[in-house]
Amino acid sequence: MTATTTLAPPARIGKAAVGALGMLAVATGALESVVTPTLPLLQRELGMSRSEGALLSVVLLITGALVTPVAGKFGDRYGGKRVLIRLMAVVSAGGLVSSLAPNLPVLLLGQVLQGAMVGALPLSFILVRDHLPAGESKVAIGVVSGLFVAGGMAGTLSAGPVAEGLSRHWMFALPTIAVAVATVLVNMLMPRDTPRRSDESGVDWPGLLLLSGTLVTLMLVLALAPDLGAQPLVLCVLVLVLAGFVTAWVAVERRAVSPMVDPRMLARPSVWKSCVLTFVICAGTSVPVYLLPQLFEVSSGTYGFGASATEIGFYLLPGAVAASVAGPISGMAARRHGSRAVVTAGIVVMVVALVGLSAVHGEIWHLVIGKVLVAFANGLCVTAMVTRTATSVDQGDTGIATSLVLVTRVLGFAVGVQVSGAILTAGTPAGADEPAESAFVIGFALAAVVTALSLLVTRTMNKGVKE
Repeated sequence: MTATTTLAPPARIGKAAVGALGMLAVATGALESVVTPTLPLLQRELGMSRSEGALLSVVLLITGALVTPVAGKFGDRYGGKRVLIRLMAVVSAGGLVSSLAPNLPVLLLGQVLQGAMVGALPLSFILVRDHLPAGESKVAIGVVSGLFVAGGMAGTLSAGPVAEGLSRHWMFALPTIAVAVATVLVNMLMPRDTPRRSDESGVDWPGLLLLSGTLVTLMLVLALAPDLGAQPLVLCVLVLVLAGFVTAWVAVERRAVSPMVDPRMLARPSVWKSCVLTFVICAGTSVPVYLLPQLFEVSSGTYGFGASATEIGFYLLPGAVAASVAGPISGMAARRHGSRAVVTAGIVVMVVALVGLSAVHGEIWHLVIGKVLVAFANGLCVTAMVTRTATSVDQGDTGIATSLVLVTRVLGFAVGVQVSGAILTAGTPAGADEPAESAFVIGFALAAVVTALSLLVTRTMNKGVKE
């Protein structure tokens, strides 16, 4: 009787199915990134203040931080394909709302819905790991991760020209169309989800609500911290609220029959070390991601280059290419040499690039080379972290484990951007429109120091962990 009820192994997928997942990664990455390079344009057209612009730039990250662990957990429980298709329907609706938005409130609604796209990566990893052997799954995860990064760079590159040449509406519409087409292809090419374990315990709603409160409060602290410096009492209250959410969430999850995120998973070396490294590396990466366009835009009469949005996108193109190839290279290198070697090499390259940017940035090619090295190193590191985490936990925990790493990616990026913005604000003389050159030097140097400290964690990556 037992033999007759044993489930058949999942069907193996081919290159076309992996290609469809890669296309979806490119499209979602592009849709995620169009706001940042066009924020000044959106502020002008929609009459936004700087604080409203800051809110617009982080609302997608807030939603993504909420959705990602939930999507990973549901993918582990109900099947990656089933959850992914439904999630992409929400993303497509959000892209449509953003493309038609006549004002800021409607655009914010579209961005909230689009934030569901951040959950696509852990679901893709579930599908890849379900339908490919271990060695091939590492390479496929690297390909999908690299294409997501490349999509983000492509969105950054094309958003300015599309918004200036057509309209801001089309910069949302075009990647949304690509998301919809890729979703249809994934639905056609991916096999049906294999049956998952029964969900007798139901959804952990208390844990989900407390996790939502934790992440929302954390993102609010990061987004509002620069403006709350003059109101320390408000900042202290938010920090206390955050601490209360974290304490309550840990207490509830430890007692839950089927927790949304098992705190014991965070205690695993393979997970917490990956999360720490991903946070630090992405915080360091986000500094040049934010500072370089600002430096390109500084008037050429001083120390800048007076570049337009289209020119900035052109200067970032080599970085997009580097980011796109880093993922597959990282997957193959991790398969041969191990994740520790890949991450260590990536961190060293990034530190060298950041030190170089802080010391030498007088020519456009200096910045272009620095961006290429940072983008390539970040792709190596993050892909290796995700691959290592995905293949070091039980197969049924792939989605939630990789979700934790991807959430720390979002949080690291948000922290880096906020710190970079604060450095530029503090480095702008009273009455001046542009920051002093020293602000950029400090930003790059600080990112190099923080990134270098992550080498202390890489030294112990393999302790207690199966590679």
